[in-house]
Amino acid sequence: MDSIIEERILLEETFYVLTKKSNIFKVRLTPKGHNWVSVFKDLQVVEENSTDSDDSDSSAYLYIYAYVIQGNKGAAKKRERTIITLRFRSFDKYDDNNKEAQRWRCAIKKLIKVLCNPKSGAGKGKQIFQQKIAPILNEAEIPYDLHMTKFANFARDFVRTQNLFQWTGIVVVGGDGIVFEVLNGIFERFDWAEAIKSIPLGVVPGGSGNGLARSIAHYASEPYLPAPTLPAALAAVRGTSEPMDLVRVETMSQILFSFLSVGWGLLSDIDIESERLRMLGGTRFTVWSVARLLGLRSYKGKLWYLPSDTPISKPDDRFASPINADSILDLPSEVHLETEEGRPRVDSWYSARSRKSAYFSAGGSSYQSTTDSNLGDTSSSGDKNRRMYGPASQLPSLTSPMPDNWECMDGKFVMVHASYQTHLGEDCLFAPQASLNDGRIWLLIVRYGASRAQLLQFLLGLSTGAHANNENRSSGDYIQLIPVSAFRIEPDMSESGYITVDGEHVEYGPIQAEIFPELGRVMVP
Repeated sequence: MDSIIEERILLEETFYVLTKKSNIFKVRLTPKGHNWVSVFKDLQVVEENSTDSDDSDSSAYLYIYAYVIQGNKGAAKKRERTIITLRFRSFDKYDDNNKEAQRWRCAIKKLIKVLCNPKSGAGKGKQIFQQKIAPILNEAEIPYDLHMTKFANFARDFVRTQNLFQWTGIVVVGGDGIVFEVLNGIFERFDWAEAIKSIPLGVVPGGSGNGLARSIAHYASEPYLPAPTLPAALAAVRGTSEPMDLVRVETMSQILFSFLSVGWGLLSDIDIESERLRMLGGTRFTVWSVARLLGLRSYKGKLWYLPSDTPISKPDDRFASPINADSILDLPSEVHLETEEGRPRVDSWYSARSRKSAYFSAGGSSYQSTTDSNLGDTSSSGDKNRRMYGPASQLPSLTSPMPDNWECMDGKFVMVHASYQTHLGEDCLFAPQASLNDGRIWLLIVRYGASRAQLLQFLLGLSTGAHANNENRSSGDYIQLIPVSAFRIEPDMSESGYITVDGEHVEYGPIQAEIFPELGRVMVP
């Protein structure tokens, strides 16, 4: 109740339930649009046509479409659509009551930008938006501009070049690939600090990998199945958002920002090599997991990591406390450092072509409401002109030695995979203890020597998070899940393999990452 009182109130009124005049309740409309204060009894639901037969009624009615969580104890919870009717009858004339009702209807104004990948996952992105998302936006009378992505990096170039501040939020329809594009497009803007603070990102799952969408629902204790798109639609309507940790990733040739994971080894192999089975949707990961388990690989290299409770050497006061959006403006937007070898440290970067971001034209879509004449296909050209902004790194450059307070592992690995979300996919609970904004990277290390039976148990445990429970794990020290704030991977370059960032294939070679707490914002139901 205290948080409601402290929040700015736009409108406040007492309403009466149509069928029982003794039931009275008070509604407060706030900028977030979701605070209901019951004075006497809970809100009552009435039928939409309950007053159609009363021609003498001068009242005006405002219908609220509510998606209420239902489910008996022990049963799976889900949201059911109901209608709440607010009755306005303070005046004798209908026109006056209707005018008051319109004040409530139009009090909160929003305009959402929707970027939809029509070919994402099983190729149903456009269908998902039209059948699942648009009806809810229309019910709430939320205006939106819809763009269908046309080629690789379309979404990234769009957010880099457009005036984002005309929209109250950006909603993407697709997999984690389009989220990756939008996020890094924002960090290609000179006004990145203001954009990342004021433009929250909504994620509608429509791809093969929907790790962020699933993690957001988990964070909000929101029922995800059987309607995984509903939480995202409700989040877009409500407009509420939460801070989200982001991770700055550096390779030998580029810098980018990550919201989900960095991987080397088994899971990255599965992610990239199963692309040929994209038409299967999420099933492709299961199929290829079996193939990779039978043909198990190992990788030589070194892994450094900084435990989450260990301070980074030579700390900068600007980063001594968790970063929030208000403090970002005070940080340098880009830094160019010289390494000991004289190589300029790259804090602008040149994007490699993404395997998971091949977007295609929607074929004459009538939904495009803003011009894109200045956007060209940069999937195979023009990447060298890209520059990345964002907060500067605290870490040594990739060619510099690591500080003594870092932990080091040297040897053969089956995989090293880092995540900052609970889920890597809809059915992959990778880090059960993670949160959107816990300020931690959860580093999973699988050393060479684990048996195939142990690895099978590990892969099966990913669906429930059982792999993270030491009591249920028989693999001993071969598998570890460690909370860290930064890490570096140096693979043996005499071998080849895959390294991924948010499921995107990046160059094989040294890579390091560090977390920036609460740097981004995402819509949360």
